[in-house]
Amino acid sequence: MNIEVYSDVVCPWCWIGERRLFKALPPASKVRWRAFQLDPSVQSGGTPLVEWLGSRYGGEANARRMFERVTSVARDEGLTMNFDRAVAAATFDAHRLIWKAGALGLDQRPVVEALHKAHFTDGLDVGSHEVLDRLALELELPIDLAGGEGVEEVRSELATARELGVTGVPMFVFEGKYAISGAQDPATFRDVIAEVQRRTGFVQLAPTGSGEYCGDDGC
Repeated sequence: MNIEVYSDVVCPWCWIGERRLFKALPPASKVRWRAFQLDPSVQSGGTPLVEWLGSRYGGEANARRMFERVTSVARDEGLTMNFDRAVAAATFDAHRLIWKAGALGLDQRPVVEALHKAHFTDGLDVGSHEVLDRLALELELPIDLAGGEGVEEVRSELATARELGVTGVPMFVFEGKYAISGAQDPATFRDVIAEVQRRTGFVQLAPTGSGEYCGDDGC
């Protein structure tokens, strides 16, 4: 089965949803990540995430309430989210690393996991070339960020997401036809996969993401 995952590395529900997806996948499934940016206007530079989100959602107290919910859910999936350490970050260049792994025919998941961990667990600026170059070296992923490698390809992926009407993530597209959004539980993913295996035409599955940066199960 072929699955495309529209995701952003600074989306907490994406990390949760991806973990849950892999608990439900049948053997020999192929997963390909596609770029999406929650907010292309974000600038890297070390602004604490709680401060940045607080400015958008009515204060830091509201931001911390959102963090409490997602941190608890993430913990159940074995993920550590240290929001007090996280910083707001531009993600375009991080998507270039993910693209490069796919272009080389490599499994993109280790790259995605490393980027999520860098942002949510380690408090690193995943928009920094210094951070990304170090992660690429650790992952043995050859990419020339300074030279512009992958820029046009990631722009193309972002444009495709817009054309498809993707407005929130995570979004999972099965066999290029069947879509479901949100950090669904593994049982729901298994039901969707079974339905996809039975059908041959397009089906519109109801999205569950809220469209907010941190809704109940999506961004």
